[in-house]
Amino acid sequence: MLGLLLDVVVMTAFIVYGIALWNGKGASLLSGYNTMPIEKKLRINERALCKFMAKIMFALSFCVGLFAVSELLEDDKYFIAGLILFIGFIVFAIVYSNTGNRFKK
Repeated sequence: MLGLLLDVVVMTAFIVYGIALWNGKGASLLSGYNTMPIEKKLRINERALCKFMAKIMFALSFCVGLFAVSELLEDDKYFIAGLILFIGFIVFAIVYSNTGNRFKK
């Protein structure tokens, strides 16, 4: 039962942060972006970056939701599916955001 509660708390945190990013807030909490020099930050489309990361946060919250379903139903299939999706979304986000100069102004 503790695992279910933890999953719900993490999922809620991801959703709240996703909503903040969707509204253009919280970019300073994005790793890498917050450590950039001001000159580089001015060349980044912060709004597009926030929208993309918000979508990733919503996707990750869905994965954590699958963890919670797995805990609730005591069925490991949902956990495995959630874990595969979680890793897949993270790999996609890293590759997508670091290739093609997608967030340059």
